[in-house]
Amino acid sequence: MNVNASDTSVVKQAEAYYDSADADHFYFHVWGGQDIHIGLYNSAEVSIAEASRLTVVRMADRLEGLPAQARVLDLGAGYGGAARYLAERYGCEVTCLNLSEAQNERNKQLTKQAGLEGKVHVRYGNFEQIPEPDASFDVIWSQDAILHSGQRMQVLKEARRVLKPGGQLIMTDPMQADQVADGVLGNVLARIHLDTMGSFAFYRAGLEALGFSEVAVEDLTIHLVRHYSSVREQLLARRQELADVVSETYVERMLTGLQHWVDAGSAGHLAWGIMHFRLA
Repeated sequence: MNVNASDTSVVKQAEAYYDSADADHFYFHVWGGQDIHIGLYNSAEVSIAEASRLTVVRMADRLEGLPAQARVLDLGAGYGGAARYLAERYGCEVTCLNLSEAQNERNKQLTKQAGLEGKVHVRYGNFEQIPEPDASFDVIWSQDAILHSGQRMQVLKEARRVLKPGGQLIMTDPMQADQVADGVLGNVLARIHLDTMGSFAFYRAGLEALGFSEVAVEDLTIHLVRHYSSVREQLLARRQELADVVSETYVERMLTGLQHWVDAGSAGHLAWGIMHFRLA
């Protein structure tokens, strides 16, 4: 399967995976429940959930001064943790676009519990064909989601289409390093059913071509290895506890997959960081 694969292949495969009971319980119970992306590990004691929330805070800090009337679109919003944080911190309106209805249902429940139903809106859809009108958002936000697309440039084009002039795009994504030898990421790529990943160079060039200017790109790759190692350690430690909600087959596959990410990251083949751009 290649990076030009169609909606019915890559996107539908991702949808089926995240809608599965195994994946839903794993990400909710092990990966943090609110924020299911790579975290920032500023101390040895920080938990996965705390580290993941630190990423949200660091990204949100870059939007300091975001007005309450701003509209934010979160691409691949997962359980909506970032959306609720932004709504609470800035008073802005956030639309969560996500293709997993299992995650969307949890998002709706958590949003209701937080009393933010008027600020956070959950919408089914995929970011290769964003179901929103042109120039309708002030900020595009995305965390560790675009790697799942088989048409990443199409995602960036769609982000540009729905972003207002002068709007901001801020995102993270697990990526390949800018210089990677052929074949070294085979195990990682097999896990996400694609032949390539994005890179800092890819996103910089792609966004520049679409009329974006770079505000800041922060290389935080060191946290990628720590995060996948932490998730793997937690899964091993809680294996018996999770036996009733996550199948042993899924656990075995996940442990193997996480180790591939750790190995590739430790070898310098992967990259991760915060990318912040503004549309002219």
